[in-house]
Amino acid sequence: MMLEMLRGKRMLFVGDSLNRGQYVSLLCLLHRAIPDGAKSFETVDSLSIFRAKDYDATIEFYWAPMLAESNSDDAVVHRVDDRVIRGAPMDKHSRFWQGAHILVFNSYLWWTAGDKIKILRGADNDLSKDIVEMKAAEAYRLVLHQVVRWLERNADPKNSRAFFVTASPTHTDSSAWGDETEGGNCYNQTTPIGDASYWGSTSREILRVTEEVLATSRVPIGVVNITQLSEYRRDGHTQTYKKQWAEPTPEQRADPRSYADCTHWCLPGVADTWNELLYWKLFFPSNDQAL
Repeated sequence: MMLEMLRGKRMLFVGDSLNRGQYVSLLCLLHRAIPDGAKSFETVDSLSIFRAKDYDATIEFYWAPMLAESNSDDAVVHRVDDRVIRGAPMDKHSRFWQGAHILVFNSYLWWTAGDKIKILRGADNDLSKDIVEMKAAEAYRLVLHQVVRWLERNADPKNSRAFFVTASPTHTDSSAWGDETEGGNCYNQTTPIGDASYWGSTSREILRVTEEVLATSRVPIGVVNITQLSEYRRDGHTQTYKKQWAEPTPEQRADPRSYADCTHWCLPGVADTWNELLYWKLFFPSNDQAL
């Protein structure tokens, strides 16, 4: 049904590795319904493209972890500590967004590395010029406003839909759910958190900024709220079962908690549920006009 709904359309996910995880989840859910010769996948720099040939449809992912241009824009080599963004214009990334019928944005984790972030103002590529520091949440507000303004200028509500996926929680500190094990995190967790009121370290300030900015948009932007339901899933992360940037050292192997990934999610898993929510919001909206 979803492939039929996507016939002749271009669906594009824009964001960071959590959004890429949701993108890959969707491809896993859909590709089994397509014969091998009728689908293809390719990645060129920051853009990945899955084609369902019989449906004349593409589902794509574009790497832009902070949505704005930044020194973390390389799709592979982007692990930088001193992050610098350009608040405006959006041209470097947004030219790839043009023409998409469905846009699915996310941006959260990369804004939580510190209280402040550096912003390069103007159009000069020299990162040593005109750099100012701004509180991370306010820099995020600035960038999100730019995305909204771009959508207002470029997205036709009659022919396109835009969505924003809220913050994906991490589970890096087990004391947050009452486990005082020294150095504890999501490693070896096999059950969800049972306390319905549980809230981990997810920034309420960033969530509030997201809500406030999206509310200013003159074009509809659907919100896929995945934060609370994902808060419970301490058991759903990739832990030690992921491709590592570097082979674990003997010391790390002796203590798997030390290199467990408590940020990204296993597939199948939590991201599949995010796509179920996106599916219903996209094709069975209560207030918006469907494609």
